[in-house]
Amino acid sequence: MAKYTESKCRLCRREGAKLFLKGERCFKGVCAFEKRPVAPGQHGMSRKKVSEYGLQLREKQKCKRIYGVLEGQFRKYYEKADRMKGITGENMLSLLERRLDNVIFRMGIGSSRSQARQLVTHAHFTVNGRNVNIASYQVKVGDVIAVKETKKDNKYFAEIKQMKVGVMPKWLEFDPETLTGKVIALPVRDDIDIQIAEHMIIELYSK
Repeated sequence: MAKYTESKCRLCRREGAKLFLKGERCFKGVCAFEKRPVAPGQHGMSRKKVSEYGLQLREKQKCKRIYGVLEGQFRKYYEKADRMKGITGENMLSLLERRLDNVIFRMGIGSSRSQARQLVTHAHFTVNGRNVNIASYQVKVGDVIAVKETKKDNKYFAEIKQMKVGVMPKWLEFDPETLTGKVIALPVRDDIDIQIAEHMIIELYSK
């Protein structure tokens, strides 16, 4: 499987926005985007007129990079969202939010989506009592996500038990003492805090 191995901070600089790809580091003064908020490369500081297509492409790339999915995966989310009832852009974001790695991140178990993805692929979680190690697994209303009993004594998860629960999305519940979360509703656009103009992505794919 293809994997991006270069500096993640370059992606934030390229998109001209903080994508919060490195967890706690993004909130500290060492954030590369805060030090150099220009596109990477020798021509990063030059101003160029961006076409409508260019703006749409940037929105798509930004969204892909925030959720850490490849082009083929991303297009499948668009195609699935297009077949669903409702607004295609909002449907697509809802599908991305319902990925298991994103749910783990939203519950505060992973400091970033990439860390959450690693925890999932290393088989630390169960969904409704069944082992799941697929990061793209789509959760449903009523699903119970929990850390495996055999993993709860792990130092990393023991520290999470002592942490205060942050602001939780309305569609999720999480109990840090039992390391168990539950999907209580499907995410809607108002529940998704990422700054994405999803209608521009739909316009790009609709051409």
